[in-house]
Amino acid sequence: MNDTAEKTRDAAPVTTGERADLLALLAKARHFLRFTTRDLTDDQARQRTTAGELCLGGLIKHVTSVERGWADFIIEGPSVMPDFNAMTEEDFQRRAEEFRLLPGETLEGVLDAYAETARRTDELVAAIPDLNAAQPLPDAPWFEQGASWSARMVLMHIAAETFQHAGHADIIRESLDGAKSMG
Repeated sequence: MNDTAEKTRDAAPVTTGERADLLALLAKARHFLRFTTRDLTDDQARQRTTAGELCLGGLIKHVTSVERGWADFIIEGPSVMPDFNAMTEEDFQRRAEEFRLLPGETLEGVLDAYAETARRTDELVAAIPDLNAAQPLPDAPWFEQGASWSARMVLMHIAAETFQHAGHADIIRESLDGAKSMG
């Protein structure tokens, strides 16, 4: 088999229409978030530059975790989501660590994990039989009681969350060294 045939066989399925639009939206959101980390050291990716607790490496970790969790939700439903009403102090501590690049973690490592999560989500978008398939939302104070989300809604939520955190990351990066994502 020649190189071109090998690459074609291993490529993700071709998507069109709504699925292609969702993949493009997710790719754009991810690009803007990743772009804020360009040319940074691990120490810079750990640095807090605003009054908040956020750092660039931590934002990448958080968005990776959120995307992975919501992709699992599409497949398995609310059982894979945390029980927000029963979280312990330990659970809250683990969640807080999700927003920091901890000693021993590297920016390259969290970016690699993010790329793997994105690849997995993209494969899900291409393969899921029905974007209308819905799952009941987990019990949490910020969700309407008894509401459900379709796979489509979950994917739009992932994109919205990623864009929101890309904005946070842009502010952190500009405060760090003056670099901007746009402008």
